[in-house]
Amino acid sequence: MKCLETIFLLILVAIIMAAGNTVGYKIDFMLSLQALSILVAISIVGYLVGKIPLLNKFPVILWVSVVAAVVSSPIFPYHEQVVSITDQVSLLAVCTPVLAYAGLAIGKDLALFKSISWRIIPVSLAVFSGTFIFAAIIAQITLHWEGVI
Repeated sequence: MKCLETIFLLILVAIIMAAGNTVGYKIDFMLSLQALSILVAISIVGYLVGKIPLLNKFPVILWVSVVAAVVSSPIFPYHEQVVSITDQVSLLAVCTPVLAYAGLAIGKDLALFKSISWRIIPVSLAVFSGTFIFAAIIAQITLHWEGVI
């Protein structure tokens, strides 16, 4: 996918997310757009960093995550503003288009899923269960360590 197409899709999905954030969570559309424009800018910077020849050995999601972590950390001069503005976006409003895209991507490879047949069910259950159990263990340890529980 070309760079301009990716940027266009990011902007289009941001508009859809802003509408979902407004309708579902009663947050002002302009505030949602402002927050999502920051998230789109972070995504674009991460995408462009991932296209640098020496750094393209790693997936783009890593670079987007690194840029987001840097922008929201205290080493960034405007981190408080970034965090307070992006706090206006509900996580579910962000997840909805992502899950819709994942569903479309899976539907495209339906023949592949038919060839895997029933073997995907125990593997999926093991992965989901392991992810849940280890996330719960890590959360328990972290919250206990912080003194929250």
